[in-house]
Amino acid sequence: MSDEFLQSDQPLASGGVLRVWTLNRPDQRNSMSRSLLAEMEGALSGLNPQNGIRGLIITGNGPAFCAGADLKERATMDQSEVKDFLDRTGRLFRQLETLSVPTLAAIGGYCLGGGLELALCCDFRIASEDAILGLTETSLGIIPGAGGTQRLPRIVGRAIATEMILSAERIPAKIALERRLIREIAVDADDLRQKATQWMEKVCSNAPLSLVLARQAIEKGMELSIEDGLKLERELYEQTLETEDRLEALQAFKEKRKPNFKGI
Repeated sequence: MSDEFLQSDQPLASGGVLRVWTLNRPDQRNSMSRSLLAEMEGALSGLNPQNGIRGLIITGNGPAFCAGADLKERATMDQSEVKDFLDRTGRLFRQLETLSVPTLAAIGGYCLGGGLELALCCDFRIASEDAILGLTETSLGIIPGAGGTQRLPRIVGRAIATEMILSAERIPAKIALERRLIREIAVDADDLRQKATQWMEKVCSNAPLSLVLARQAIEKGMELSIEDGLKLERELYEQTLETEDRLEALQAFKEKRKPNFKGI
């Protein structure tokens, strides 16, 4: 693990741990370099409930969450290298989006281009008051290439996403909250960490397998008709009937205590 990428675990009151990834290139506004990308790729291994990991927070050190691709490094790449970088970034972001644990982007400062595309892969986003968010690629002669044109409309709607992408506008946290791009605003960096941890504590206190299946139902169901979506939901629901966690939840309710979920 290099100094550009930090990883730590926080114990959860409900059991298991909350993993925290910190992008640590503050002098480059945590821009995505090939080395940082490689670190994130390697950190995906074992990130699942079976290893005691209940959730993931991604954040950045310094004045930015992530300001996008490292344009200085990009200028040294030939076209084949750029294509390879985009392919790897796309795979990484899709893997993050489909992890078996809930994910949250804790956004402080600049969150632009590929940085916002990274945040869009997460289930939740919380930003500090100083956050500036935007997909600014059209001002650089390109378009979002790591999922921004597909994920942003699904979150904020087509009209708002079109405005943001075609104008390359940078919006403050207040506007991002109004557009439901983020779920909450924190006062400063300390408050951001606290709010991110509190929310993930709440989410991760629920049954791990239920979280996995519910997320599958939502994501896959969005691509189906209502009839097929309801059928999918029923199929996934029936998988929960075989779990020990469901029985534990019933017993805990009977005994008027909090359930002790184990993810089985």
